[in-house]
Amino acid sequence: MNSFSRRRRPTAAVLISLAVATGVTACGSGSGSSGTKGADSGTYTVWDPYPQFAKGSAWTNLLDKCGTEAGVKVKRTGFDTSDLTNKALLAAQQGNSPDILIVDNPVVSTLAEAGVLTTTDDNKLDTSKVDPNLLAAGQSGGKTYGTPIGANTLALYYNKKVLKEAGVDIASVKDWASLTAALQKVKKAGKKGITFSAIGTEEGSFQFLPWFWGAGAKLTQLDSAQGESALSLWKDWLKGGYAPNSVLNNTQTTSWQEFATGDYAFAENGTWQLANAKKAGFDYGVLPIPGASGGGAAAPTGGEFVTLPVQDDTGRYTTAQKLATCLTSTQNLYDTDTTLSYVAPTSEVQDKQVAANAELKPWVDAVKAAKGRTSDDLGTKYPKISEQMWKAVQSALSGSKSPKDALADAQSAVK
Repeated sequence: MNSFSRRRRPTAAVLISLAVATGVTACGSGSGSSGTKGADSGTYTVWDPYPQFAKGSAWTNLLDKCGTEAGVKVKRTGFDTSDLTNKALLAAQQGNSPDILIVDNPVVSTLAEAGVLTTTDDNKLDTSKVDPNLLAAGQSGGKTYGTPIGANTLALYYNKKVLKEAGVDIASVKDWASLTAALQKVKKAGKKGITFSAIGTEEGSFQFLPWFWGAGAKLTQLDSAQGESALSLWKDWLKGGYAPNSVLNNTQTTSWQEFATGDYAFAENGTWQLANAKKAGFDYGVLPIPGASGGGAAAPTGGEFVTLPVQDDTGRYTTAQKLATCLTSTQNLYDTDTTLSYVAPTSEVQDKQVAANAELKPWVDAVKAAKGRTSDDLGTKYPKISEQMWKAVQSALSGSKSPKDALADAQSAVK
């Protein structure tokens, strides 16, 4: 018997304690009904967070194609990202996990700790071509659980007309000081500076992390001098009128809507806005988020992992591995990541994406510098850290606490 087949199913207490709030880059809305394995052993179940793709779409056609190549029928169910974690935990408790589970990358460590997932050592998924910084989001306790299907991340969109009218050369924006100087020029020219999301949810943490990491701060010490400098940067932007007070309540969607008015010089947002950027009606560019002293800051990775849950019938793993390998093959990654507006997790496919669309070059660079939120073996510690981070951001930007006090309180709460 394989070692992973003996893991205990998660208890109800585990279901409650390990449920995490994710979905900051959810691809769409909608819901699906849970799918179960039929009596027919030739049917394999796939759960994914892409309910926006109906039968007949490129995504479902790919699932069917991979099933045909493996000699089985695929029964697929799409769930909202926010629902999928709890559905997966409950299914594991009931011994009814899908054969393939595609989940947002911060969820992988949660499911791994609950004993829901097999490791790549066990299931023989080949991850040798995956960029290490992206694979790290699916690693916990020295083991790897699944492989990324693609990644998205954050960068700075900029309005070329606004910057030109303000006399700003985008090539001069290389660090925090030069970015702030550009915002000063933009304000003086009568335009608006930068918009982002600092809402009190995971979205707020997601958007703050590039500045936090770009200062050299670490999630294990929220109240470091580096972390304080990052929060002070945002605070000073609001105080100087370079960013609007609306960032306190902005989601990434409403922040984008502000940028789409054409009045803002910069917006922090993700690859998933590329289609909307083309519809905005003005010339735009994309700049990787700069680090405090220059260079590109590490931005957090969004995107999903293809995983193989633990099964009572261990004979299913061989075919499940074939399905997962098919979904993440070079050609299929290219097609799928183009559909999802994702950057591929391998250099080979990234090069192919840039060759087909040069506008993806800054996004590929940003993804190569990106970092998983649960990296550094944080695993299930991340949600608690993130919650205290977004609370600190809210406290500092609203003026109820200084950046130093807000982060000191956050660190105390994490401990």
